[in-house]
Amino acid sequence: MKFKENIILEDDRVRLEPLTMDHFSELLPISLQNPDLLKFSPSPFGSRESLEINFQNAIHDRVDENRYAFVIYDKVNTRYIGSTSFGNISVKNNRLEIGWTWISKESQGTGLNKRCKYLLLDYAFEKLTMERVEFKTDSRNIQSRTAIEKIGGSYEGTLRSHTLMLDNHRRDTVCYSILKSEWAEIRERIFEK
Repeated sequence: MKFKENIILEDDRVRLEPLTMDHFSELLPISLQNPDLLKFSPSPFGSRESLEINFQNAIHDRVDENRYAFVIYDKVNTRYIGSTSFGNISVKNNRLEIGWTWISKESQGTGLNKRCKYLLLDYAFEKLTMERVEFKTDSRNIQSRTAIEKIGGSYEGTLRSHTLMLDNHRRDTVCYSILKSEWAEIRERIFEK
């Protein structure tokens, strides 16, 4: 993973580009209009201050070579609609996680998230030669779990009382993965239709 490179992943509908503070003003209205967008995340959201914290954490994580955050650009509607990341990257073990994803409510259900996941998965398996891609989410987040399952994620188990949430609830975290050995079949069956 080349953290210092400006990685751009795109198709005819969506572009993922490195998240920088230059994107803050574009994404702030989404945060302010949808304060519950990250209700199943341990990250604060919904205010200028919380979005600044999210941006600072993402940028700091890239410098520390732990996470590479992207901003999502909808090419058809010509606007930024959210963010997603590679994270928990283990070069030694050839694995990484895709997550930290949030997309504006009006862009949900449009197929943009699926396109983003394809670009990320294809890059992880084909360019980075990862053996494993992981996904984690709150067990209560049915929308996220369904989306992961629709792109071929295999349920692996639940980490009970795993993460402390902002409201002091201890969430159960469900884990999914896709293996490199599964990618060609998943790509053809799910993404190339």
